[in-house]
Amino acid sequence: MILFTLNGKPVSAMASPTTRLTEVLRESLNAKGTKVGCDAGDCGACTVLMDGRQVCACLIPAARAQGSTIQTVEAEDADLSRLKASFLRHGAAQCGICTPGMLMAAVDLLRRNPNPSEVEAQDALGGVLCRCTGYRKIIAAVCDVGDKPGSDAAQLGRVGDAVARLDGAAKVAGDSFGDDYAPDGALVVRAIRSPHPHATFSFGDLAAFTARLGVAGVFTAADIPGRNAFGVIPPFADQPAIAQSPALFRGECVALVAFEPGAEADIADFPITWQTLPALITPAEAEAEGAALLHPTRPGNRLIEGRVRKGDVATAMAASAHVVEASMETSFVEHAYIEPEAGSAWMEGETLVIRACTQAPVMDRDDTALILNLAPERVRIIPSAVGGGFGSKLDVSLQPLLGLVTLRMGRPCRMTYSRTESMASTTKRHPAEMSGRIGCDADGRITAVEFEGRFNTGAYSSWGPTVANRVPVHVSGPYRTPNIHARARAIHTHGPVSGAFRGFGVPQAALWQEPIFDELAAKIGIDRLEFRILNALRDGDASATGQILNAVGIAPCLEVLRPHWARALSDAANATGPMRRGVGVASCWYGCGNTSLPNPSTIRIALSPQGQVVLHQGATDIGQGSNTVIAQIAAEALGLPLDQITLIGPDTALTPDAGKTSASRQTFVSGRAAKAAAESLRRNVLRLANAGDGAHLSLTGSVLTVTEGSTRREIDLASLPSDAFGYALTAEETYDPPTSGLDENGQGKPYALYGYGTQMVELEVDPSLGTLRLLKITAAHDVGRAINPQLAEGQIEGGVAQGIGLAMMEEYIAGRTENLHDYLIPTIGDVPPIESLLIEVPDPEGPFGAKGLGEHVLIPTAPAILNAIRHATGAVVTKVPALPHRILAAIKAAS
Repeated sequence: MILFTLNGKPVSAMASPTTRLTEVLRESLNAKGTKVGCDAGDCGACTVLMDGRQVCACLIPAARAQGSTIQTVEAEDADLSRLKASFLRHGAAQCGICTPGMLMAAVDLLRRNPNPSEVEAQDALGGVLCRCTGYRKIIAAVCDVGDKPGSDAAQLGRVGDAVARLDGAAKVAGDSFGDDYAPDGALVVRAIRSPHPHATFSFGDLAAFTARLGVAGVFTAADIPGRNAFGVIPPFADQPAIAQSPALFRGECVALVAFEPGAEADIADFPITWQTLPALITPAEAEAEGAALLHPTRPGNRLIEGRVRKGDVATAMAASAHVVEASMETSFVEHAYIEPEAGSAWMEGETLVIRACTQAPVMDRDDTALILNLAPERVRIIPSAVGGGFGSKLDVSLQPLLGLVTLRMGRPCRMTYSRTESMASTTKRHPAEMSGRIGCDADGRITAVEFEGRFNTGAYSSWGPTVANRVPVHVSGPYRTPNIHARARAIHTHGPVSGAFRGFGVPQAALWQEPIFDELAAKIGIDRLEFRILNALRDGDASATGQILNAVGIAPCLEVLRPHWARALSDAANATGPMRRGVGVASCWYGCGNTSLPNPSTIRIALSPQGQVVLHQGATDIGQGSNTVIAQIAAEALGLPLDQITLIGPDTALTPDAGKTSASRQTFVSGRAAKAAAESLRRNVLRLANAGDGAHLSLTGSVLTVTEGSTRREIDLASLPSDAFGYALTAEETYDPPTSGLDENGQGKPYALYGYGTQMVELEVDPSLGTLRLLKITAAHDVGRAINPQLAEGQIEGGVAQGIGLAMMEEYIAGRTENLHDYLIPTIGDVPPIESLLIEVPDPEGPFGAKGLGEHVLIPTAPAILNAIRHATGAVVTKVPALPHRILAAIKAAS
């Protein structure tokens, strides 16, 4: 019996002395606000106060808690309350999985130092990792705690107001993520996974293992009743939920074991025998003549090739005054969200209910139903709060596994991936091998682009087709390119499955293209920023796919940097000392939504008989702020304050399909659907009141008042007959962006609108060590219309942080970097000050002119860093991450 004080109250729990404190808090005492991200002390999500000082609860054995005082995020404490209010005010919580740990570390700091400096805040919070925010707003919140009133904007919630996120209170309270809920008596599910990239396997005596005390059941591919193949793009679906022999990548699931609650979930001696097979690790090996095929119907192990061809590249290159040829290589990059995959399943009558972290509930439902041979309406997906996604939680993971166990056993179950399991088994950013050349005329105008990219798509298709098709469309960057020939092919290997990761291949393409621009500018003798301004796309220009563009915001993004650029170059030129200072710039553009494919969202909004405005929106908020932004759009279009909206969703039983949260589509596509639904509901109200478009609406109780000039009309919602949804008035609308297919040359209209951006990096390089220190990043992004400026800034800062990781430190190596100790992501000390410049070039296709933002902000960061390294040292880095040994080798080559 462990006795201690928890949040001011004496508690007791039965536990082994070596049980982790996190398990005691979460499982025995239901203090779910303390999160678990790694069980190794690497992420800090489990930070609590023990006798007044911060500790990682996952590293504290229960015996050490005996007689101590423990404080968690659930505590009723004045210091913690003020800090939570500051986090809300500054927008310091995005997905929210790290927020409890950050708050507790900050409480520890503020009790010792009520007015910390930024450096002191960084030191105190350095043990807690965040993958979403870029840390800057967290630092601001910790350094600006105080009793400050909220703004009126929080009540009105108009488009353009920096409204605190609607789910912010839940985030600072500890929110409910995938592992935070499970039905009573739920079985605990563990997966048996391949330890090899390619191996056959056979099972031993499964019946004897099943008969062990505490084992409820064992499941293999033979137990799957439906189609044992899933994929985010149905024609390419090829990945089994549970693999049959052979396994095609390290981490692939080959069996499940369900344990009774409370039993030791030990799978160390599960009866399975492995026989390793030769593994194709690189695309070159996979494409070599005679290489074994991972999938018999894909010759040469080629999943797909995307291409764009416009004009006469050969003639244009020959006529160019300058041509620069270059190659670039990137690595596997892990999403490294702090919440590993987790969820639970149970039956409600004939309906299988699965609650899990996901970016795409309807896609999960449909894939799970196919795998389990159920009608889609018999599967209900309830997304939990999502502790980071960035693309990897688009693919199903544990959803069909949970469903299989519950269907077969007739009992609820739960499953949580370990950190190693999450990193080994889930998708990664595609490694790329890219080469080609770009030409320009004597004045610096681009004449032609020739590009070839080979992308390691891993064992299964996932988002490989999207990456291979999106890259050729975007590889020109946001610049006039009259002649282009670009192709990108996705090649199967026995590596990790490569999928969606914030940018779908465009960050890799920018790493190849943007450094070439610096070299072309040098050949001509023109300033690097001015070279980009000269070539920037303008309204009326044709893209590489022949699409005529409007609302093009790249030139304003570049031009607004001119004074910053001049100041930074001057600072670099005047710097003294052994460190070499450099300034780099790079741009981006990004098509919002699917590439030349249907991409609809449906939103429902209603007025209840009790006088509530109820917004049913199925757009999953993974931290980017769609819960708030879409509600702001709806409130503006309806003409009622934001604080009168009640949000429901996402839930496949309660909300229409708002599509997946990916490709920077939710603000644009679901925002357009929300605007249309709210406008439709408003028209219904005005029709009932016989009022004109300019009438003012107000809602008090169940009475909706419509005021037009001196005329007031009242509608008693309680007196109206209820519709099929149980509401007094309902409107539901769908929006699908107008696009067209691409022809054999990649010509057409792949996206309805694009977002644009430019970033400037200032850094120092130690030429003796090859190490970098980032000084400042200035980011100008065209958002069309900033629906919520604070959330937009948060997206920029978080994307920049992930771009820093791509450029400087992140390299996933299967079997070696499957934890957050060996796989490095930026910490609070790695992200410099970020100045966000929000540019608004409204697009008529977007809701109130808004464009997407989430993907764009990562794209320019890494190439801008490489360009700054070159400016500082002359070193041309041709593989990222730019680790010290690679920088040193590049410096040596340059000298």
